[in-house]
Amino acid sequence: MKVALFIPCYIDQFYPQVGIATLQLLEKLGCEVAFPLQQTCCGQPMANSGFASLSKGCDINFVENFSGFDYIVAPSGSCVLHVKEHLKDESHPEEAKKIRNSIYELTEFLTDVLKVETINTRFPHKVGLHNSCHGQRGLALSSMTERMLPEFSKPEQLLSMVKGIQLSKPKRNDECCGFGGTFCVFEEAVSVKMGKDRIKEHDANEIEYITGGDTSCLMHLEGILKRQGSKVKTIHIAEILNSSL
Repeated sequence: MKVALFIPCYIDQFYPQVGIATLQLLEKLGCEVAFPLQQTCCGQPMANSGFASLSKGCDINFVENFSGFDYIVAPSGSCVLHVKEHLKDESHPEEAKKIRNSIYELTEFLTDVLKVETINTRFPHKVGLHNSCHGQRGLALSSMTERMLPEFSKPEQLLSMVKGIQLSKPKRNDECCGFGGTFCVFEEAVSVKMGKDRIKEHDANEIEYITGGDTSCLMHLEGILKRQGSKVKTIHIAEILNSSL
């Protein structure tokens, strides 16, 4: 199985350890991983700000870099959803369509494609799980409380395989952290209040770490935690799953 690794901008620039953990995890689970060196932004920031027409260059570059792979995997639900729903290339429409259908968020790929049932890893800490909106509501990585359907969570399914972990969830399990891409810039006060509410509920569970599948959300929560002088840390789910393999 040949897999292309897509690393979003903010991971590349601020949290490279998440990209490294994702690469190592996929390789240890038997994947042949390639990293296209000319990859750049997927175009989501421009599209979210109302300038989708300016992201065509990102689309063309994405198609050039990720054509020909069986699967494309990224440790970011929001970027994956953007590619799935918006990637276009007028010169190569079939290639763009194939990419839209073959890109996966990391936990989705591990559960649905690799069908991982056991992971030889250990993380003996109290961890709070944060559900990011794009992954939960766009990619169906976990159930939503407003829908009367059986509960499920692909990230939680994987974390339950980790030895020593004490996993907890906030009271309002699927509420937004307030990041929302450019929302946290244009609506700073609302964004921060939403993040503080999330952290307050995690603090009630006396956790050591907050984890999730989107580094952008974790980055937002991390900033608030640091300003509060909290000892709670954030960690991407890839880092936990790769911690002691």
